[in-house]
Amino acid sequence: MAPAHLFDSLPILLGFLPVLLFLAALLLLDSYKLVTGRAILVTMGVGAAAALVSFAWNRGLLGAGLDEGALRGYVAPVIEEVAKAAFLIYLVRSQRVGFMVDAGIRGFAVGTGFAVVENLYYARALGDYGVLLWLVRGLGTAIMHGSTSGIVGILSKSLADRHRTSAWWVFLPGLAIAIGAHAIYNHFFVNPLLATAIMCLLMPPLVIAVFERSERATQEWLSSEFDSDLELLDSIHSGELGETRVGRYLESIRHRFPGTVVADMLCLLRIEAELGLRAKARLVARSAGVEIPLDEVEADFAEMEFLKKAIGPTGLMAMSPILRQGGRDEWQLSTLER
Repeated sequence: MAPAHLFDSLPILLGFLPVLLFLAALLLLDSYKLVTGRAILVTMGVGAAAALVSFAWNRGLLGAGLDEGALRGYVAPVIEEVAKAAFLIYLVRSQRVGFMVDAGIRGFAVGTGFAVVENLYYARALGDYGVLLWLVRGLGTAIMHGSTSGIVGILSKSLADRHRTSAWWVFLPGLAIAIGAHAIYNHFFVNPLLATAIMCLLMPPLVIAVFERSERATQEWLSSEFDSDLELLDSIHSGELGETRVGRYLESIRHRFPGTVVADMLCLLRIEAELGLRAKARLVARSAGVEIPLDEVEADFAEMEFLKKAIGPTGLMAMSPILRQGGRDEWQLSTLER
């Protein structure tokens, strides 16, 4: 017979299980395995730290005389969503996420870590207040934290890719939506069951719909870019590069640089195309449950850096229309380095 305290703790589990199960579902939907288990744990840890920072700010503002209703309805949503979004901004700006899929997963993981710590605090402060309280906190508050930060990650990455920039403004629309949804949820405090129902009906389906759309976009990008890399390598090895757009561009700048520098430019394009194919092949293999080992990648990256130094800043600037830089091109190479 199970001890009584085990049954007493079961309602509290409702505050943790829904958001953890939803995060696990997103990981299962990630067919290309863009996010590792270690990355998820690190991201949840960052979300936990964001919860502690937000708690300190909120307590400080209450101590300074801020009205509790104003804090809950207007100020806390801003503090908490900005705290969760800070890490997502870093991930997007440093090219640590390549698609909306992994940006969304990392975002939901930040919110999950935040929600776990917040519910641990309430479990200790309030004790067991029955199934209703933890149903609201688990299906409502926790899912809200995961979904809002997931939306920040997805929308920010989408705008960064579409406009080919990681300027600060690309993060504002997602952050505004997250703050607005959080504030609206908090305003339903007088009717928590209604807030929970709205959160469950709207946020998870929205996250999953955008997630599936991003999966299709990832597949389309892999297919088109894989073909592009193969065509470039085939033209280099067959000596028919001059008939391609890249070859014609190199020919147009040939007179501005010594022959050795132009040769280094061609070698740099070849190495980047080969590394790009390796990165894409790993993603495709992961979707089939196979992990491809990396061989001699360090030597390729060392040669690539040597060629960049030999070409020089002026040469690299001249190559910018045909060189891989920024966005997913930089991300896919960074996955091989990591």
